[in-house]
Amino acid sequence: MSASSLNTIAATALSLTDYRALFERIVASGEPYGPPGGGYGADYTKLNLARARRIGKTLKVLPEVRTAMEGVVPQTWLVITEPWCGDSAQNLPVLEALAALAPAITLRIALRDSTDVIDRFLTNGTRSIPKLVAFDPATEKVLFTWGPRPQAAHDLVMGNKSLPEAGQLSKEALAEALHRWYHENSGAEVQREVAALVGNAR
Repeated sequence: MSASSLNTIAATALSLTDYRALFERIVASGEPYGPPGGGYGADYTKLNLARARRIGKTLKVLPEVRTAMEGVVPQTWLVITEPWCGDSAQNLPVLEALAALAPAITLRIALRDSTDVIDRFLTNGTRSIPKLVAFDPATEKVLFTWGPRPQAAHDLVMGNKSLPEAGQLSKEALAEALHRWYHENSGAEVQREVAALVGNAR
C-alpha cells in the first residue's frame, strides 16, 4: 500500500451530499442496481433509500455515545458501501450521525464496485459492506475498522449459515429477520460498538 493511498482514495471518494444525490438518481431512474451478477431489482434499492431516510430522521444518539464522540482525535472515516446494500441502508445513517457530532472527523464514501479498496479490508475473506475504515490523515495509520454489521446482527446471519441447509432460512426470510432486528435495535448497537472503537483510538 503506497504512503498516500488512503488519502488519495478519500480525496477522490464521494462526499455525503454527492452520495445521497447518486442514491436518489439511481432510485429515480427505476433501473435495477446491484452487485455484479447480483440481480437486485429497482424496488430493493428504492426500499433501501426509504429506510435510510427514515433512520436519518428518527435516530436517537445515546447520551454516552454523544459524550464519547466529543473527544475524537482528527481522523478520516472512509465508508466503503453501495446503495444496493441492505445493511448499509441500516448502518450508514448511524455512522453519518456519529461523524456529524465530531468536527475532527472527515467522512468520505467509496463505492465498493468502482474501486478495489474493499479488497484491503475483507471480512473473513469476503467483500462485505458497509465497511468503515478510520485512519489518521497525517500518517495514514488505520485506527480501526468496523462492519459490515453489528455483532448481534452478524451472529444472526452466521448462525443461519451454520445450520444444515434444510434448516436454514431462505434469503428472503433471513433478510426479514435481519431488518426486524435492526428496527428493534434502533441503531443502538452500532453506536456503542463504534464509540468503543473511537475511545480506544485516542
